[in-house]
Amino acid sequence: MKIFKYVICILFGAMFINAGLNKFIMYMPAPELEGELLKVSEAMASIKWLLPLVGLIEVLGGLLFIIPKTRALGAIMILPVMVGVVLQNAIYSPSTLSIAGVLFLINLYILFDERRKYKPMIEK
Repeated sequence: MKIFKYVICILFGAMFINAGLNKFIMYMPAPELEGELLKVSEAMASIKWLLPLVGLIEVLGGLLFIIPKTRALGAIMILPVMVGVVLQNAIYSPSTLSIAGVLFLINLYILFDERRKYKPMIEK
């Protein structure tokens, strides 16, 4: 089970590193957008600092997620991005929700698995 968890975490982290780097280098073509999703995308792109910030969080969170010692921090960093991805897919692209849903469940599983590391932050 440990090997399976480690492989899942490497793949999850690599996906976020890839997505984050693409926000800076743009080596993967953007999908064709239309309708309201195009408007939302243009609105996010008009805020000049937003996509670089999300990209940085994705790269750092992905790297931290891969390393067992820092996995709890990586899972917390990626959680807000993951919530945004799931909501955007649910509203604008339901056909891709299954992929986002699996990634979200992996993130939640790791958050639950690493819960003992979060406990000192909320205990008196």
